[in-house]
Amino acid sequence: MTKQVTKPNILVVNDDGITATGIKNLMEVMQELGNVVVVAPDSPQSGMGHAITIGKPIRFDKVDLYAGVEMYKCSGTPVDCVKLGVNKIFKGKKPDLCVSGINHGLNNSINVLYSGTMSAAVEGAIEKIPSIGFSLDDFAADADFSHTKKYIKSICEQVLANGLPEGTLLNVNFPKGNQLKGIKICRQANAKWMEEFDERRDPYQRPYYWLTGVFENFDKGEDTDVWALEHNFVSIVPVQFDLTAHHAIQALNSWDFGIKTANGNGAPNKTSAPDGVNLG
Repeated sequence: MTKQVTKPNILVVNDDGITATGIKNLMEVMQELGNVVVVAPDSPQSGMGHAITIGKPIRFDKVDLYAGVEMYKCSGTPVDCVKLGVNKIFKGKKPDLCVSGINHGLNNSINVLYSGTMSAAVEGAIEKIPSIGFSLDDFAADADFSHTKKYIKSICEQVLANGLPEGTLLNVNFPKGNQLKGIKICRQANAKWMEEFDERRDPYQRPYYWLTGVFENFDKGEDTDVWALEHNFVSIVPVQFDLTAHHAIQALNSWDFGIKTANGNGAPNKTSAPDGVNLG
C-alpha cells in the first residue's frame, strides 16, 4: 500500500495588499509545496512595522481572486492578517509555514524594523510557526519576480524539512534582474536612512511634509546583506524577535541606581543572561 503523504499547510501574507503582483508570485510557488491560505490587507500597508488594530473593528472577508486558492482580505495591518489567519482560519492549529511577501522593495538592514512584510513574518515566528519574509529590489507595481521563484521554493523546502531554531525567522532579499550568483547567509548591515522632510504648502498655505531620504551604509563588511545584494547574491539573514541586548546586561548590573527600599536596603539589580549567551 502506498503511504499517503500529507501536504503542509502554508499561510501566505504580505503588506502590499491582496492584489499585489508579489503575493501572486509567492502564492504560485507555495501551491507547488502545499495547501495554501492567503490572508492579506485590502490595501497597501507598507512601513506599518508591527502595528496592530486595537481602536476599531477589523473587516475580514473571503475573496475569489484566483481559482482553487482560499483567500481573505483584511482591513487591518499585516500583523492583524497573521493573527486572524491563525485564530479564525486555522483555528489555533498552526500552519506548517508562514511566508510573507514578495515585497515590492528591499527589506535589508535597518528596514527590517519598519517593514510590514517582515513584521508579519515575525508574528508568525511568535506563534511558533516557521516563518520567512521575502523582498525584491523593485518597487514597480509590475515588477518581474520570475527569477526569484526557484530560490523561494528551495528555501521553503529546506525550512519545511529542517525547521528553524525557536524564536528565529528568515529575512530573504533578492536583487533586481536575473543574473543571480547564488545565496549568501548574512548578517544585517549597519546602515540607516539619512532622512529629510520635504516641506510644501497646501492651497491654504499651511505646511505639510513628505518623508524623503538617502540610504547610507556604514558597514564595510563583506558578510552583510547590503554587500550580498550589491554583488548580485540572494541574502538570507536569520532574525530574532528577542530584542534584549544581552551584551549590555553585565554593564548595567554594575550601575548604582541609588534607590532605597522601605527597610533602607537597596534591592540588587542583578539580571542573568540566558544559558550560552556571552556577556563580554
